[in-house]
Amino acid sequence: MALETNKMLAQIEDGIGWITFNQPEKRNAISLEMWAALGEILEAFHHDPRVRVVVMSGAGGQAFVSGADISEFDEKRGSAHQRESYAMIAANANRWLANIDKPMIAMIEGYCIGGGLATALNADVRFATSNSTFGIPAARLGLGYELAGLKTLVGLVGPAHAKDIMISARYFGAEEAQRMGLINFVVEPSELRDAVTAYALKVVANAPLTVHAARRAIREVLKPESAQAPARIQALIDACFNSEDYKEGRQAFKEKRPPQFKGN
Repeated sequence: MALETNKMLAQIEDGIGWITFNQPEKRNAISLEMWAALGEILEAFHHDPRVRVVVMSGAGGQAFVSGADISEFDEKRGSAHQRESYAMIAANANRWLANIDKPMIAMIEGYCIGGGLATALNADVRFATSNSTFGIPAARLGLGYELAGLKTLVGLVGPAHAKDIMISARYFGAEEAQRMGLINFVVEPSELRDAVTAYALKVVANAPLTVHAARRAIREVLKPESAQAPARIQALIDACFNSEDYKEGRQAFKEKRPPQFKGN
């Protein structure tokens, strides 16, 4: 995928949309141009029927994303006006992270800090290596943390762990992150890409309408009951039962063969 920056990479292979944060000399700290490109990539993958699942990773083996690129703050976030412009570009990427209609996997190796952790929290499933490091050092920088990010964090780890992470600003390892519920799977660095690819290909092979309905239903469950829209979810469930994929799934089961789902 052609982008205006080489600090973000994107490609599609075997139904997997790969996104790579590509600034390894800065541990993949996210710059403004990277935020802009991330929004562009996610939007393209959202609309591309070839993409069944999205995988986010960091280049270089030292970090997934180590946070925002603070070196450009004086130039690009030095005033309220600049902060507003910066926030609009980052917000577009974050909207797509939160709302893309494709399942997402975060493939984490090394540092996953601050904005990097916030980015990874938007994934449906997170793989990390045993040497990964996590943390949100906002309290060390004196900056305010956005409500949406905190809501996602609390939803995953609960208020007690979220408070610890935020007020201590401490770093912690993959095993502790997994105990908190922050990480789904911990593997050795040499096994990471193979483990993530194998998992992603399982998702690719599944019925897209069912995957979509399940993700949307789980998202709905997490809303306050007064804000839930059960009729909308029921419509998605009904679409599964009325689909050609459901017929294919039943037929494949009878014939003892892998189903070939098309998403309709």
